Amino acid sequence: MMDVPLANQNQTPCQQWVGQNGWSPSSPPGPLYNPLPSFQNLSLGSPDQRPPFERLRPYTQGCNNNLSSYSSGSTHHDNTWPNNAEHSVQHSIQSTNTSSGDPGSCQGRNVPPCSYPQMNEGLPPSKPQHMPPYFPHSSHQAMPPPLQPPYLYQGLLNGPQLQHPKHLPMSPLSSGQNINPLSPQSTPQTTIERMNVEATISAGYSHSHVPTMSPIQQQPQWTCPPDKTGAINQFVPDAAAHERNTLPQSPNSESRYGLDPELLPSAVKVMAEDRAEWEGKVFVSEPVSRLPPLATTSCIIEDRGNASPFAIRATSYCVPCEGQTALLSHLPLGALVSPLAGQNTGKKSLPMCTEAECVVGCGWCGASMCPAMGWQDCGQRFYCPFCGKLSEVPWQHYQPTKGVEGVRLDKDKRPELSMGSYEILSSQKGEAAVLLLAIDVSASALRGAHLEFVTQQIHTLLSSLNRTDSETSSDIRVGLMTYDSRIHLYDLSPTLSRPHMLVITEPDDLQLPVREGLLVSLKDCIDSIDSVLQLIPQFSPEFDDSSGVPTELPVKAALAILQALSCPGKLLIFHTAPLIEIGVTQSSSGFFGSNKPKSIFQPSESVVSLAKQCVSQGCGVHLFVLSQQDVGGAWPGHIPYLTGGALHNYSHLQGELDRERFITDLRRTVEAETGYRAELKLFVSKDLRVSGCYGLFVPGPNPGRVAMATLDWRATLAVELTHSRALDETRGVAIQTALSYSTQTGERRTRVHTLILRCSRDLQDAFRHYQAQTLLTFYCKKMYCAVLERPLQELREELQTDVTEALASYRKHCCSASVSSGQLVLPQYLRALPVYINSLRKSEVLLPGLRSSVHQRLQQRCQVLRMDTYSTATHFYPLLLPLPLTVDSSNPPKPEEALRCCSASLEPRGLYLVNAPLILLLWVGTQVPACTLVELFNTSCFSSLPSGETKLPVLENPLSVCVRMLITTLNSQVSNTRKLWVVKQGDSCEEALQRHLVEDKSPNGGASYADFLYHLHVNSVRLLQ
Repeated sequence: MMDVPLANQNQTPCQQWVGQNGWSPSSPPGPLYNPLPSFQNLSLGSPDQRPPFERLRPYTQGCNNNLSSYSSGSTHHDNTWPNNAEHSVQHSIQSTNTSSGDPGSCQGRNVPPCSYPQMNEGLPPSKPQHMPPYFPHSSHQAMPPPLQPPYLYQGLLNGPQLQHPKHLPMSPLSSGQNINPLSPQSTPQTTIERMNVEATISAGYSHSHVPTMSPIQQQPQWTCPPDKTGAINQFVPDAAAHERNTLPQSPNSESRYGLDPELLPSAVKVMAEDRAEWEGKVFVSEPVSRLPPLATTSCIIEDRGNASPFAIRATSYCVPCEGQTALLSHLPLGALVSPLAGQNTGKKSLPMCTEAECVVGCGWCGASMCPAMGWQDCGQRFYCPFCGKLSEVPWQHYQPTKGVEGVRLDKDKRPELSMGSYEILSSQKGEAAVLLLAIDVSASALRGAHLEFVTQQIHTLLSSLNRTDSETSSDIRVGLMTYDSRIHLYDLSPTLSRPHMLVITEPDDLQLPVREGLLVSLKDCIDSIDSVLQLIPQFSPEFDDSSGVPTELPVKAALAILQALSCPGKLLIFHTAPLIEIGVTQSSSGFFGSNKPKSIFQPSESVVSLAKQCVSQGCGVHLFVLSQQDVGGAWPGHIPYLTGGALHNYSHLQGELDRERFITDLRRTVEAETGYRAELKLFVSKDLRVSGCYGLFVPGPNPGRVAMATLDWRATLAVELTHSRALDETRGVAIQTALSYSTQTGERRTRVHTLILRCSRDLQDAFRHYQAQTLLTFYCKKMYCAVLERPLQELREELQTDVTEALASYRKHCCSASVSSGQLVLPQYLRALPVYINSLRKSEVLLPGLRSSVHQRLQQRCQVLRMDTYSTATHFYPLLLPLPLTVDSSNPPKPEEALRCCSASLEPRGLYLVNAPLILLLWVGTQVPACTLVELFNTSCFSSLPSGETKLPVLENPLSVCVRMLITTLNSQVSNTRKLWVVKQGDSCEEALQRHLVEDKSPNGGASYADFLYHLHVNSVRLLQ
């Protein structure tokens, strides 16, 4: 395992790759290579902590099987370019390992690779080398930024060369020859200290000690090959980038293999290029359209027959015709679905047609009418791509067709014929959604002294809803209950002089004494609710709750009320007592009491059964835990997240920050637009099938049918598709989602999204139409759902293996020209995939750290599972935004471009804001000017700055106003209320920042981006030998 490997691992035989992927067996596969360091870590998974690539590594045949024998030796001229260069990015990776031992001395022995240091040897890392870049020219791709060797100043061409403190000078290449650093014909020349050489030999290998060559005496020419017009584009060295490289790097940013992080593919650059192309512009979404803008780019979507990427985003916008071709890519085929999303980030309403006026869809499979239907016989019948059958058109909806393509005359007048997304309003109307409030009045809650604040905020919120101009808010029906070990219901009928309390002493056999008065219109019961809320803090505790109060009690009571009145709704629980589950006692065997393999992420059977009842009734549970719970108690978040709700945690609500978060969370929960009793149906072309669906919901027997209690427009699912037979290249592929749900007022609607993609028999076309952010979101949802059943180590291995095999497949099948084994080859739109996958692999859910609790991991898993593509991308690669030190009121600063998410980007004289969906971090360097500290924090002393969770003071100066406005803008883009943490350089709180610097080595033992990319490249080359 790369992140937590063990020392002295035994090497296991490799699987036979030829039998699996059909690659030519002309050259036997070489031994895969795991060069990363090892650290022992505690885990609840399998005790067999093998490295992720150990199952891919065969027995070593000799100690000469090292980095210098990855491929057959071949030299080529500098201007040799692959034919598909316009859709790939290639870098040259230089190894720091040398080998000159006697091959015969190691024959028959199982020896680790030559640069895999043993943990007990204490080897110091060898000095890194500079990695020369290798960029192909692209007529469809913006030029990469200028590159400058980090150790060479532009002005010192013939004088003494200044060396980067972390990179050795590169030896000049011989005339007319391109020496491949990973080719067996060329040995990397590295200065190795004597102690390192002796330690290596004692471990069983030998290295040749080669003297270091002199530094480069000439300025390298960074040029691209001539393009089609014959012009030559020359790179100009970037002085700014060079100046950043001359700064000493953090040890967490260094690569063990000498790779310069500045020369690696950058996710920040990919996002910047996409913003430069699409920011603020209109993207026309039409059938068989090109790749949409990235989810992190703000643009306007125009629907011309294809659903917006906010609603459906395919993993590849060109589907392979053959199933074998899809398997050969080793990348998933599927889509990300946000069923309740609109055309532009959920803000613009979709066109609507009534059920009676809408053209009826397929009568065989039930798919809704969409532009993918093919009209025949002058419009009398249509072909359904989802089942391949013909359906008759009712005479009420008949219209003739025109032209060769058979377009109906009324196409532009009907959204179901011309739009990729629209809504159908059903003629049937159900009960309106209600709001249920459940307040904990146990002894712990009454002693906590925060019930008065909670009841005041509930009263304020209900009063504001009653005063609103919207009839929907004032007509909402509200119910109130309190609970300890019993349930207290309240009859709020307006005919009563005062509300009546109804006590249920046996919650296991819950029978409602009355029905009328439990749910009353807000405008009729606001006074009754106010009187009860004023009395709740004055209750006297009647029972001792030291053993805990289960949160399932109010859920069962709410279900009984909703079932009796046949209506959906939201249940808001305000809980304080210690958390336990129903049926779990202190003497129960617990997690380790059964021989059946379990996962800490698995909910109990009683919780799943209760969640299923909530789903069938349309009850979304939102739990507000008002006190800090002890570690080891039951986690109460399963039911809220499985029903479309959420879990909110606070620390006794004593501080101002917690109270502000509570107020914001409460208002957002009540006012959010929500769909109730939702049922999602997935339709795909007849030659495909839905093989999996991943997200936050209670899974059913059919992955193409998903039932949800509640959902909002941000709720996103991942759908996996599989070939059942070969696709017809002329017809393309159609994907449709039909979400049937109820609104707040009880209207029954069906929201339809249809995406039409093209097909190709060329594997390279599929690679060209993948996007890294979409693949990251898909992998995240799939792996975070798989943690319920599979060991975490196995999931990390699978992620690494999939990406390695995908790179090897692209290198083998999509590079027609000769490519050196030392050159990293990536599809153009997958340049950021390695850094995304590495961040996912070392996340707290898949790789727990020593300081991460089980509750934190459970919470983070559910929060990330419900995210859309934008939030997922920024979660696994947070935006590192530099803040201005001074602001001129007459000339406000423009938003700064994000920097690479690594510690090398942080300068002691700077202020940086780390923008992640779950938290905001403000990093303050030790050398920030005192005037800046005064304007932002109202103090001139760095040591007196607040550390940890805080709130910026409201100061009337341009800098304070600018930073606070930026934070407000960023907070408006996420669904949850975030904490703002101030992290001072050198402070103990910096560990929270280190977990978000995803290009560095993580505190939980995760590998750095540079080392992970090196590892992927080395093993992908090995697979082809």
